[in-house]
Amino acid sequence: MTPDLLCIGSVLWDVIGRSNAHMRVGADVPGRITRIPGGVALNIAMAARAYGMVPALLSVVGRDPEGDELVAACGRLGLVTDTLYRSDDLPTDIYMAVEGANGLIAAIADAHSLERAGDKILAPLDALAFAGPIALDGNLTDDLLARIATEPRFARADLRIAPASPGKAERLIPFLSHGSATLYVNLEEAGLLLHRDPGDAGEAAGALRARGLHRAIVTDGPRLAACAGPDGLVTRRPPEVMVTRVTGAGDTFMAAHIAAEAEGADAEAALACAVRAAATYVSGDTY
Repeated sequence: MTPDLLCIGSVLWDVIGRSNAHMRVGADVPGRITRIPGGVALNIAMAARAYGMVPALLSVVGRDPEGDELVAACGRLGLVTDTLYRSDDLPTDIYMAVEGANGLIAAIADAHSLERAGDKILAPLDALAFAGPIALDGNLTDDLLARIATEPRFARADLRIAPASPGKAERLIPFLSHGSATLYVNLEEAGLLLHRDPGDAGEAAGALRARGLHRAIVTDGPRLAACAGPDGLVTRRPPEVMVTRVTGAGDTFMAAHIAAEAEGADAEAALACAVRAAATYVSGDTY
């Protein structure tokens, strides 16, 4: 298969514990624990595949049993996996989260293999001669993200970037001066990049654009979402839904937005498609 989207970043197993109870620190409640393919790059790829795109994965997966299972699962989903770096000495990464009726309670991302693999995951780019959108996630190291932001081969690339978590948002500062990068952040992450109270999503997107960013897309859960780019500012409020899951919602939003634009949607239509997709996802319906 010839890919029309590259997803660079974390490809791992998600271990998610979910409960219908409201939870606080120290809570011990009944629920369900699942293990599913995940990681920011993989979540984006899976969602984009559901919208008809053909994503290729650039990441590291160990040659351990967990890695073999994960690659096989990705292949069954219709993703291009021969672009993965398979390591003999690095284990397959894993993410663990606990979710209650009141949202995400806690999460730990063990993406040490991705960080240690470094630029080895980019090796397939030389053979691909790819000109389509490239989704990056903030689980890459500071050094590798800074290199991508300044390397000539990425200077005109259609980069789509997600922080992966608020704690990694500031890794994306080098992209604020990139000539064609689109940053997908939530309101908290926008505030970290701006080093101030970001206001609402519209204000935050406009402020990031004023800092030099080519395009900023800011979400705020069930509240306003905004896109500020060369053609101005557009906003959209998500539909009200019952929230049954949250892990992966931002990745679904990003994938839907990329897929909509690949189909020719303008800024307003692409944002509307993305907020609908994220709302459908958190409601627990299929997308």
